[in-house]
Amino acid sequence: MTITMKPEVQIDTNYYRVLDIRNLTESTFVLQLPKSRFKFEAGQHISLSIKGDYQSREYSIYSAEEGEHLEILVKEVEGGYFSPKLKHLKKGDMVEIHGPFGKFGLDNPKRDTHKHVFIASGTGIAPFHSMILSNPGLNYQMIHGVRFATEAYERGHYDSDKFVLCTSRDDSGDFQGRVTDYMEQNQFDENTSFYLCGNSDMIFDAMEILKGKGFSRDNVNVEVYF
Repeated sequence: MTITMKPEVQIDTNYYRVLDIRNLTESTFVLQLPKSRFKFEAGQHISLSIKGDYQSREYSIYSAEEGEHLEILVKEVEGGYFSPKLKHLKKGDMVEIHGPFGKFGLDNPKRDTHKHVFIASGTGIAPFHSMILSNPGLNYQMIHGVRFATEAYERGHYDSDKFVLCTSRDDSGDFQGRVTDYMEQNQFDENTSFYLCGNSDMIFDAMEILKGKGFSRDNVNVEVYF
């Protein structure tokens, strides 16, 4: 008797179905995907494309290393090509991801000896959200710079006494002004490891401020968004 075996079905594990889109503001949302067997280190990013589309974009991973889902934080760019398409995805739609990429992450040799100060503008908070949720008990301070207090994305995920919201367009935050204004007006412990993520102008200014306060480049970890 001849037995004919069916060919094994190959599944492209780069494709993921959208589980949910969690709107945080009118223009900012969290895209939730299955975690599956995807492994990453907090701080890394992925390359994301929509099935059938020729373009892709890179996004920092927002979720914890051991989280139930894989999540990214996205701000819709007005007049942009890609982010509006992501915002209009529906549950069950397919996206393609590659990665993870990058070496931006927690300075593990200093994990328990230093305070970790995370400084972000806008959606630059995404990798820090992942690092903090992935490291319970971490001695940290999260300094988040936005225009309006409504842009304090999921602030409740952080310890209230370790989170500083800097608002440049209203006075509803913890500090009125930019994150760099806050940095200039405050002192930091000598045993501090700094992490900067966001727009390049903020990062360059922040690095100069830290240099002026006596911190060397070895104390500063950087991820530039644009």
